Amino acid sequence: MHSATAPRGLKRLASGIGLALYLSLPLLGSTQALAAESSIFSQMATAQPIYAKHGMVASQEALASRAGVEILKQGGNAVDAAVAVGFALAVTLPRAGNIGGGGFMLVHLNQGNKDIAIDYREMAPGKAHKDIFLDEQGNPVDRLSREHGLAVGVPGTVMGLTQALEKYGSLPLKQVMAPAIKMATDGISVTADLATSLSGLKRRIAQWPSSAAVFYKADGSDYQLGDILKQPELAHSLRLIAAKGSQGFYQGETATKLVDAIQRAGGIMTLSDLANYKVVERQPVRGEYRGYQVVSMPPPSSGGVHIVEMLNVLEQFPIDKLGHNSAQTLHLMAETMKHAYADRSEYLGDPDFFHVPVNALTSKDYAKQIASRIAMNKTTPSSEIRPGKLAPYESDQTTHYSVVDKWGNAVANTYTLNFSYGSGLVAEGTGILLNNEMDDFSAKPGVPNGYGLVGGEANAVEGNKRPLSSMSPTMVMRDGKPFIVTGSPGGSRIINTTLQIIMNVIDHKLNIAEASYAPRVHHQWLPDELRVEKSLNRDTISLLEAKGHKVSVQEAMGSTQSIMVTKEGIFGASDPRRSGSEAVGY
Repeated sequence: MHSATAPRGLKRLASGIGLALYLSLPLLGSTQALAAESSIFSQMATAQPIYAKHGMVASQEALASRAGVEILKQGGNAVDAAVAVGFALAVTLPRAGNIGGGGFMLVHLNQGNKDIAIDYREMAPGKAHKDIFLDEQGNPVDRLSREHGLAVGVPGTVMGLTQALEKYGSLPLKQVMAPAIKMATDGISVTADLATSLSGLKRRIAQWPSSAAVFYKADGSDYQLGDILKQPELAHSLRLIAAKGSQGFYQGETATKLVDAIQRAGGIMTLSDLANYKVVERQPVRGEYRGYQVVSMPPPSSGGVHIVEMLNVLEQFPIDKLGHNSAQTLHLMAETMKHAYADRSEYLGDPDFFHVPVNALTSKDYAKQIASRIAMNKTTPSSEIRPGKLAPYESDQTTHYSVVDKWGNAVANTYTLNFSYGSGLVAEGTGILLNNEMDDFSAKPGVPNGYGLVGGEANAVEGNKRPLSSMSPTMVMRDGKPFIVTGSPGGSRIINTTLQIIMNVIDHKLNIAEASYAPRVHHQWLPDELRVEKSLNRDTISLLEAKGHKVSVQEAMGSTQSIMVTKEGIFGASDPRRSGSEAVGY
């Protein structure tokens, strides 16, 4: 997918076309008239998506979305724009955007109709071992896997982004990195979202002098709304990557500073660990749901396998007739979620170290077995589904973005530092925040961690291994072409959040904005409770409780960044659950 498929110099579409088209629609008095009208926006809709004719970027931070669209306007394809957004988010959304973490990228290439799953998940340092986070009595020590040099996995983001660009992009690295470098050098205006997160996590970040020097003022005070945050050391690190590619990160000056910082903080990472890091291209997980093709991330992501598994189960029920977010629909979803998360606890891990039975878990026959065990009017206690070992707690401070270009190429990318701002440690002289991704391993299989959750042997710590993840960049295809491009942060809730976007569109015929705004639920088998957002109807909660569900109203779930491609054009929606996000098209 090089210059032949991505001609440069695209003409700009006049700004405000979405609003203009909307205002020009006739007032319609009936559902029948609406159905007959080939409208870009429906007046039946309770939320309207962003419209574009040529290309779209949806991300959790507006400046990064706009940087991606600028690359599309310069003639770049979806991969070019995705790489630009990835580097830009490292500057503008430092709590999750990163070059010191890792993630997963799902790419659809229109030419040749190819789907590629790029695994750039962090890896454990070579010297890591099963007992690395245990004290002398054999008990897990949370601080070691969260706020310590041992917490840092070998970062994969830089190699993931640069390799994707080299193989599937069309523009030079310097061009797609230019927006990120400019923002790091000139500074960005601090948003309310950024100011709040830096203030709220000051203890974790400011414990490291190198981090305090970047994210707080010289006198130790907080940045306020509208202040300019400059990151000159990060700009320097980005320039080294732009000039030398991934070698500008994994070797030389930056690599030395990263290893020095990690080892001073008690870690075991070496220059060899960085030099030996590899990106892996894997075959996506595939499924089919009511005539649509589902393409998602394979292990070590657990997301794709269980999204397909759950859709296979739910396909056995007339979800469309039962109604959107009705008690009966949510009951069937919750029971299905229990089975999937029970399977996740036992069967999922790094496929390079552990056999993951993907085909068995995603088979239609297996789904029918699960469906036959679901009672329509009462819950099955989690203890009766299958006792096992849960994967560890996962932070929800991940970020996802989606990109579609005018040639039909698409990218869904989810990446993370794990906790918000990762370990909190900025490697001195680099401006680079380091992840605490080692916390996603099972510190001690079979023993509850600080969140009461238990990990299995498949996800035990081992040198050069990748920890299990819920990150689930996903595409739904219609006739082999991208129809929905989506994904979300949210730790273990990512899988169910992505599932609900798909069901909202396919089963309930919601547009992508309505699908994104709708109340969400989550069940992860253990603890045996159905978590719901506060916007879910109280009467619905009562009906669920009557079926035996223990319902718990919890914080908002996810931050989906989604794009829908239709014959009318491209529609995008950024989740309103996080401030500062934006879907931008042209």
